[in-house]
Amino acid sequence: MRKTSRWHMVVALTAAIVALAAPAGTAQAAEPAGPPPLADGFGLTQVDTATGGPRNFYITVTTPEVTGKHHIKIILPSGYYDDPARRYPVLYFLHGSPDDPIQQNYPALTTSDQMITVIPDGGARGWYANWLNQRTAAGAQNWENFHLKQVIPFIDANLRTIAAKKARAVAGVSMGGFGALHYAQVRPDLFSQTASLSGDIDLSVRSMDLRMAVVASLVAYEPSVDSDAVFGSPYPVFNADWRFNEVDPAAHMNKLAGVGVTIYVGNGRGDVTDLEFWVESASKHVKDSMDALRMPYYYVDYGDGSAWGTQCNGGHNAGCWEQDLRDLIPRLERSFAA
Repeated sequence: MRKTSRWHMVVALTAAIVALAAPAGTAQAAEPAGPPPLADGFGLTQVDTATGGPRNFYITVTTPEVTGKHHIKIILPSGYYDDPARRYPVLYFLHGSPDDPIQQNYPALTTSDQMITVIPDGGARGWYANWLNQRTAAGAQNWENFHLKQVIPFIDANLRTIAAKKARAVAGVSMGGFGALHYAQVRPDLFSQTASLSGDIDLSVRSMDLRMAVVASLVAYEPSVDSDAVFGSPYPVFNADWRFNEVDPAAHMNKLAGVGVTIYVGNGRGDVTDLEFWVESASKHVKDSMDALRMPYYYVDYGDGSAWGTQCNGGHNAGCWEQDLRDLIPRLERSFAA
């Protein structure tokens, strides 16, 4: 009996020594049953329960920068758990109005085995900005701070990213297209690539329709706030609209020197009730700005969508954006690899 007990002790001690001697990170190679644990930090506090699988999931956070709870969806590449030493570039994908990250179910976003995709909440009408008026019924609305000063370092701290400009891209649809160009303009040190998919990327007086879209979103969604809450007055009287001009992507394309720029847009089939009809002219204004600056860029106007995949009709919709992403993601992978 005593010999058997000693033998069991030897076996147990040997197993313990082997476990301690195993290379660091070996345990991480096994794919977890659900979302991986992420540590709070950088002003973000996780609430509720992470939802989804080990490679496609979302967390819910709170932050002093923006009132309420906010989802952050994360899509990890297929081999993420196979090699615990490998690090990945990151695509930050910004949704449109009035969507939520968990509604961004584009199949193309799950195809990459070369990069991590992060979809942070941008609010129903956050406009990827630190609002001028923080005293509205909506409460604190510092979306730019939330994304650039909190979400990005949080992701770099918790996932195996390549935390450098060369390995970071920002893209978005509609309102998120504005956010993508805007963020790359205010922080060109953070992003090597930016892409607008049917974006509201001209907020000058040439595109008063898009200015009014900003105003309409402030009034339409609850709680309703004043029309000047985000960027101040939209009206070009005595320079009252100077904040709109300051954040107008089309007017500041020179800030994207050294950043790869991609623009996708359709024509809405000429239907003035389709927002794509209006963002097409905005995209053309951005193209004109880049041409004047002799900037390199990648520009696709797929018109009525008839030659742009099988789901696109040229309108302001997910069918066209899915095809945009099928074109964009391989291009980003090649850029990161280079």
